[in-house]
Amino acid sequence: MNPIIIIILVAAGLIGWIFIKPKLKELRRDKIRSQPFPKIWREILRQNVPYFYSMPSDLQLQLKQHILVFLSEKAFFGFEGVKINDEVRVTIAAQACLLLLNRKTDYYPKLKSIYVYPAAFITKHQSADSAGVLQNHHRVLSGESWDLGKVVLSWKDTHQGGLVFNDGHNVVIHEFAHQLDQETGAANGAPFVSYKKQKSWSQVLSKEFELLQKQAAKGEETLLDHYGATNPAEFFAVASEVFFERPAAMLRQHQALYRQLQSFYQVNPAIW
Repeated sequence: MNPIIIIILVAAGLIGWIFIKPKLKELRRDKIRSQPFPKIWREILRQNVPYFYSMPSDLQLQLKQHILVFLSEKAFFGFEGVKINDEVRVTIAAQACLLLLNRKTDYYPKLKSIYVYPAAFITKHQSADSAGVLQNHHRVLSGESWDLGKVVLSWKDTHQGGLVFNDGHNVVIHEFAHQLDQETGAANGAPFVSYKKQKSWSQVLSKEFELLQKQAAKGEETLLDHYGATNPAEFFAVASEVFFERPAAMLRQHQALYRQLQSFYQVNPAIW
């Protein structure tokens, strides 16, 4: 066969696959979403994520369908004695999938693996000082989001976050907000928003970030954790925690911020 014809056929096949692959993936996900939600998983939600039962029934159904897909696509690994079972997987998935409701989603496409430690874990990082000498730094964390396909979580903090859903702190929401942010590149507090919404998003979040920085510098008590003043990426993650966990307070104290997050997440938890 003529080499040119072979090249044309191969190119046509590749182009066809590019168009067909997303459709096949969505068909597979539709099939998964149509499966019954296991009874034991419903009991895990009742025990570990009671917040689920305060949500509107249509969102409960959506969340269960998202959990089914999420757990079919993501790998879990336990460390330091953590055994990965349905309780661990469903508890994490239920909180992570809250961020996907009511909007088109590709289920954290960069994420492949979730690492679970029993409690807070120590991470090691290197940085160069002004003389170029590498310095080792150790941090104790309850969660960490990597843009290379990994989220690391403390099971103790994950479990507590599901049970206590009104304190404005939730490590799963925090780290998966970073995953949304990282879908557009490095985490910078600018997840994907439509072009017509970008200006208002940038203006409101920049203003609120600067306000939190000033309040944190003065040691003022704030609704948003001062950790959100670290950088725009952490501000978006912290604001996401408060949006879902203390929505009424955010709506009162930071209405413009609440409305931006409501538009982004396409839910209104203040009325649940």
